[in-house]
Amino acid sequence: MAAVATRFRCLNAPPLRQASRSFLSASSTSSTSSRSFATIEASPPEPVTKRRPTYFKDKLNTVPSFTEFVGVKDEALTPEDALELRTAMVGPAGKQKQITRLPSWLKTPIPDNSNYKKIKKDLRGLNLHTVCEEARCPNISDCWGGSDASAATATIMLMGDTCTRGCRFCSVKTNRAPAPLDAHEPEHTAEALARWGLGYVVLTAVDRDDLPDGGARHWTETIMKIKQKKPDMLVEALTGDFEGNLEMVNMVAKSGLDVYAHNMETTEGLTPYVRDRRAKYRQSLTVLDAAKKATPGLITKTSIMLGLGEQEDELWQTLKDLRAVDVDVVTFGQYMRPTKRHMKVEEYVTPETFELWRQRALDLGFLYCASGPLVRSSYKAGEAFIENVLKKRNGVTILADEATGMEKAVV
Repeated sequence: MAAVATRFRCLNAPPLRQASRSFLSASSTSSTSSRSFATIEASPPEPVTKRRPTYFKDKLNTVPSFTEFVGVKDEALTPEDALELRTAMVGPAGKQKQITRLPSWLKTPIPDNSNYKKIKKDLRGLNLHTVCEEARCPNISDCWGGSDASAATATIMLMGDTCTRGCRFCSVKTNRAPAPLDAHEPEHTAEALARWGLGYVVLTAVDRDDLPDGGARHWTETIMKIKQKKPDMLVEALTGDFEGNLEMVNMVAKSGLDVYAHNMETTEGLTPYVRDRRAKYRQSLTVLDAAKKATPGLITKTSIMLGLGEQEDELWQTLKDLRAVDVDVVTFGQYMRPTKRHMKVEEYVTPETFELWRQRALDLGFLYCASGPLVRSSYKAGEAFIENVLKKRNGVTILADEATGMEKAVV
């Protein structure tokens, strides 16, 4: 038995070299532990802050600029000079062409916040469309991204996302035979707007020349549904021309809306080149005139794009024609080319020129004029001013005085 036990221990015992290593490591650990008890505990080392690596651009930024090197004083560029410098050559070798880059005053932030996402989710859930998306509006981050629900606005586009006309400036899809109207759209639109709790809403629509009434009854039903759910909500309708059918214009004008809008888009001379051939300059003036006569207290509104090659005398005449039919509000904005398939931009108009035309419009007697590079027909500042005017007409004071209203609506 002893021999067996001894043999068992020998077979299962660790090798001599491994055992000696274990013994030495244990003795060194114990000696270290005994020395640590005999000495004062050392303070923890200070954390070493990692230094940011040095890049080539850091050295490059320390080099003086060219004007500093030659000893010439920097001078601010005029808008014309700055625009002249914002060009670039694009394309393959031998086929390059010069393009003009966007001026700084036309650059907008990328939309990305909670209100923007909420509005987009509501629209998709109710199968609604907006002109903000379809027309690629540059103000979508500003309008949809308000600090709260009451500050955010969106322009609902009725009757689908496909238009029967093909204007050369517009990026909305076109088709001679769009899908049938959604019978639930008026109810869904009213539900969405009531959910957002807005005080002022803007509705627009594609042209539906395939319908006998051009969609006028659909317009009327939608506005009436909104007023049923939110009687105090102010409604602006940006309509088409209904092919000049004034009975349909009167129907929409008497539906209970507060602002009737129809866009002239450009001057009379440029209309055949900018708009669809069925959209005529004099026809648009007749629509605005008929809406005002149908409901005399109704505010009428239109919008004009600049940068299409219009002349100063033509713009003057357009403003005079609008005042002749008693249009109350006009807006000026920069034409922005949606794609290469659309007509090109002839000029990027400076903010100073927009301000000049705003003053000229007010001098002619317009109730309000919003004018700026990023101003569109549905513009938040303009809506704030019109809301103030309408509620004052109804005996409701929402702002301290008219001067405050102008300050709120400043462009």
